[in-house]
Order: sequence, then structure tokens, then C-alpha cells
Amino acid sequence: MQKTYKVQDDEPERSILARLITPDQNPGDDPLEELHGLATTAGTDVVDELVQRRSSADHSTYMGKGKVEELRLMVQKHDADLIVFDNDLTPAQIRNLEKATGAKVIDRTELILDIFAAGARTHESRLAVELAQLEYSLPRLKRMWTHLSRQAMGVGMRGPGEKQLEVDRRLAQKRISDLKAELKQVEERRERQVSARKEAPTVSLVGYTNAGKSTLMNALTDANVLAQDKLFATLDTRTRRWNLPGWGTVLLSDTVGFIRDLPHSLVASFKSTLEETRQADLLLHVADASSPTVFDQIAAVYAVLKELGIEEKDTLLVLNKIDAIHNPAILNRVLDRYPNAIPVSARSNKGLGCLIEAVGEALGREFLDIAVEVAPSDGKLLGYLSSKGEVLSREFGDESTIVHVRMPAGAMGPVHKSALSIKPSTLMDEAKAAEEASANSSEVA
Repeated sequence: MQKTYKVQDDEPERSILARLITPDQNPGDDPLEELHGLATTAGTDVVDELVQRRSSADHSTYMGKGKVEELRLMVQKHDADLIVFDNDLTPAQIRNLEKATGAKVIDRTELILDIFAAGARTHESRLAVELAQLEYSLPRLKRMWTHLSRQAMGVGMRGPGEKQLEVDRRLAQKRISDLKAELKQVEERRERQVSARKEAPTVSLVGYTNAGKSTLMNALTDANVLAQDKLFATLDTRTRRWNLPGWGTVLLSDTVGFIRDLPHSLVASFKSTLEETRQADLLLHVADASSPTVFDQIAAVYAVLKELGIEEKDTLLVLNKIDAIHNPAILNRVLDRYPNAIPVSARSNKGLGCLIEAVGEALGREFLDIAVEVAPSDGKLLGYLSSKGEVLSREFGDESTIVHVRMPAGAMGPVHKSALSIKPSTLMDEAKAAEEASANSSEVA
């Protein structure tokens, strides 16, 4: 009787990393360090690397012919399965590179999407990742059907591959439309939920991936949330109560990490997940001070915040991982550029006292105690004041209503646009006291 053996290949894909660097880029001492972290997070075994400096990308293979041949030889030498580019490639470039090297080729965006897909846990994040993947794949569908015969183009002259391609494109477009509609509902529901929270001010942690946001959240709140030393360990927003000394209860949120060249489709898809950040009273921008590319990482985070339309929100820069810095000159170099930044170590709790004090001061200056005069017919403004601030009292008159409210300074735009008048509450109280004093003196006379 012949024996049969079941072979199961559990080994990770063997990958080669590649990057083209143009003169306008400053990649640092190790231009493939971040891509190496991404590839490892995705579960591949990195076996070799290749970097080319070139004035511009080749339109057909991105890298020059000589480097493409080097990649082919590397694939043969290491029996590699995958080539990962730290650049964004066109479908034609990917197809040509695969033909020339004999290995599967993916670009930076596809790698990040794969990591997000593997890490998505909630229904909301899965919807966001699927939408981003479909929008990325739609113009690349033709690549998936190269194994089918295709006849000359023209009416009645299309091969089965072209017919299937059109069917797949219509199905993908329909699914994209459905996902956008569902995510829109999720976004509106999340916006209502976040704006309805009035029990405490909100603080949101933002920053580059693996900067230590989750570790800092654990240090401040004893939340015991997952904190791993890997890229994109957090994809879903998590909110915990933080008992801020001298202030009271504050809601602290941990959000998905950002990265250089984060795909625009991901930013758009994750808008509902980032709603906590959009409506936060204060942002804590956590940066890895020990990283040699810390300046680029800080710039990348501000670029994503600008894309979300919240770059002007009150923000404290927190320089984390100072315990990993052994040369004080490295930290001083960062502080020279960002003198108001707060150095901390979330792992050892060093500097957290200064951070807590700074957060209390920032929240205090963020809120305004004002008296807003509103027209009786302006129900929209009355509703806005109730949703964005804490209404302390109302005074109803024949021609207007005066609302005493405590609200974030960042939410004052619509108030300035629609209110009849805006005055500090203390001035209104003084005016009222003066009127009462004058009335009393008249009665005595």
C-alpha cells in the first residue's frame, strides 16, 4: 500500500525590499527601516534589500534595467516569493516587474492595506479596510485576468477575459457604493454619539504608528489596553476615563496610528473611526523621540491632521521614549525645534507629572464662559450651543434669548456667524448687578 503524505507549508513568504530614492527625498541612514517593520508586521521573512538613487522613476519598471536585473538575481538566490516596494507603483509597472523578476510584486500602499486587513477586528474597521482595498484594486483589475484569452477590441470582438473584467468592475463599483453608504451611516451615528457626550472634556492621542500611544494611555489611566512593539497594533478607537488631578474626569481616546504616505483611501475610510479625534477638546500628539526620523514622523502626522481638517485644533506635542535615548544631544536637538514639547517615558512614567499639568492648563484655556445673545427664531444656534457646550442658564426676553454657556474655543465659528452678540459671562453678570443696584437706589429715593 502506497503511503501518502500531507505537506503543509507554514513558512512565511520570503520577501525582498526595494526602494527608489529621488533627489527631493531625505531617507535617513536606513532608508528601508520602516518598510522592514511593515513587511515583518505583515508576516513576511525579509531576506534581502535593494535601494536605487535616481533622478526620476522609469515609466515601465520604476527602477532602471540594471537594478531590475539585480532584483531577478536576488529572487533566484534566495528563492524569494515577494518583492515589496517602498513606493507606489502603477499597475503596468507591477506587471512588468513581475514578468522580469518572476516574483510577486506589491507596493507600499498594498502592503499597508494588507496589514490593516489582518488587524481589523470590529465591523466598522473591516468596512473601512474593505472600501480602501476595493478602491485600490479597481484600476488594477485587468492585472488579475491576464491568464484569460483576449481577442481584438471592438463591438462583438471581446474575449472572455474582457467580459469577466467588465463584470468584476461593475460588481466592485456596486460594492464600493454600498460600503460608502454604510460607512456614511456609521460616521453619522458615531458623530452623534461623540457629540452627545457632555459628562467630561475629551482628549485624543494621535501620532505616528508605534510611537507609544497605547502605552501612554495605560500609564495615564491604568486601562490595560493592548500595547505591542509593532506597527499598527491599534486600528480601532478606544476611550477610557482619566481622573486628571485638579480637573476631574477626562475622556482619553487612543486612535489608529499614522504613517508616512498613508493611503488617502484609508484616511477617508477611517473618518468615522477618527471621529473622536475630530471632536476632541485637546490632542496629544505622541512622537517617538528616539527615532532618527522623528522630524519626518511629526510632519507626516500633521499632514494627516490637515487632511482631516483638524490641524488647527489645540495640540500638545509629547516626546515619548526618552528612556531609549542615551545621548542627551539627541533629545536636545528635537527640543530645539519644538521647545514647548513635553519629554516623557510612558514605560517608566518619567515626565508624566509635567504632562498632566500641561493638559490641565490646556483644557482650562480651551474653554470659554460666555453669554450669547440669540434671536428667538434661531433654533439652529440654540441647538448648536446645547450640543457643543454646557448651558449654564438662559434668560428669555421679548427680542432675544441670552444663553450663558461654557464651550470650547475651537467651536466658536458658527457662534460668531449667527449670534446677535457675544460677551464674557462675567461682564454680563456685572451689568446685571449694576442694573439691580440702580433699581434699588431708585426705589429708596
